[in-house]
Amino acid sequence: MCTLLAGDIGGTKTILRLVQVSSPSSPQSIPQLITVYEQTHPSQDFSNLSAMIRQFLVEVAAQTGQSSQIQVACFGVAGPVIDNTSELTNLSWFLDAHSLEQEFNISKVALINDFASVGYGVLGLTAADLAPLQAVTANPHAPIAVIGAGTGLGQGFLIPGATGYQVFPSEGGHVDFAPRTPTESELLYFLQEQQQLKRVSVERIISGNGIVSIYEFMRHQGNIPESPQLARMFQAWEQQPLPTESHPDLAAAIAQAALNQTDPLCQKVMTLFVEAYGAEAGNLALKLLPYGGLYLAGGIAAKILPLLQRGEFLAAFRTKGRVSPLLQNVPVHVILNPKVGLIGAAFYAAQLAAAA
Repeated sequence: MCTLLAGDIGGTKTILRLVQVSSPSSPQSIPQLITVYEQTHPSQDFSNLSAMIRQFLVEVAAQTGQSSQIQVACFGVAGPVIDNTSELTNLSWFLDAHSLEQEFNISKVALINDFASVGYGVLGLTAADLAPLQAVTANPHAPIAVIGAGTGLGQGFLIPGATGYQVFPSEGGHVDFAPRTPTESELLYFLQEQQQLKRVSVERIISGNGIVSIYEFMRHQGNIPESPQLARMFQAWEQQPLPTESHPDLAAAIAQAALNQTDPLCQKVMTLFVEAYGAEAGNLALKLLPYGGLYLAGGIAAKILPLLQRGEFLAAFRTKGRVSPLLQNVPVHVILNPKVGLIGAAFYAAQLAAAA
């Protein structure tokens, strides 16, 4: 058995998980991971990651009655990773994998971007972690695509190889938004004028901020009356766009009102959002032909699952003219497990251990 340490590091909280893995039969096999201990810590309570790891290992010894020697570690980081180092934007931590190797006598420590860890995480998900939107059989030898709307729009893909799957990052969220309807064309021109943009990226539509932008556009059109409650929230958002304890998240409120079917304007907003999301997921699928599966990650998809299941998402996903039939064989899933990034960090560590 090999002992691994996986971490999902964010500006607000960090989750650490100690994992044991049996030596896989081959580097290509997906390892079976057994969680020994897991703990979530407020990131701001520690001056650096080393201090948190030291406390975590003390907790492990107290809970299990034995000390643990870690062979390999991997941490998903909410920020850029350069030469296996990272400086977190919203946390005064500088991470250096080589220093962690020396301090904790770990043979290999890897830092990977948090969306890359989500990419690896899909390999460790079970049926209970997924909600299928298009349930067809996956091809284990084909690419896998990952797309996730949250603060922005992440995209990436996995390719199977001789040493298992490898994740590749992408900046696909910054491609041009391509309107498909007169309403979407009007939205494009509205954002160009209102935000003084020469071009509009798809991330400006398919993200939390995108939901608010669509709401602002449809509110401006005036075709559907605005509810007094959402009018007050929008006015508060104009004064303070960032959510606080006393100032709720406007995008989340719009989505919830659409889910509750209590606000026709919000319902129209979320229909456009879901259709645009499906269309962009289909664009990604056309470029990769991910017959191994296309997975919706990010903080939005699981929260609006009933809206994704109504049919508009898949209709937009499949509507690709002459090549539409190609996308009928792509498995499409919504990721329900919020710890997919932590799972991915553990899987990447297991791949490193297998290749050693």
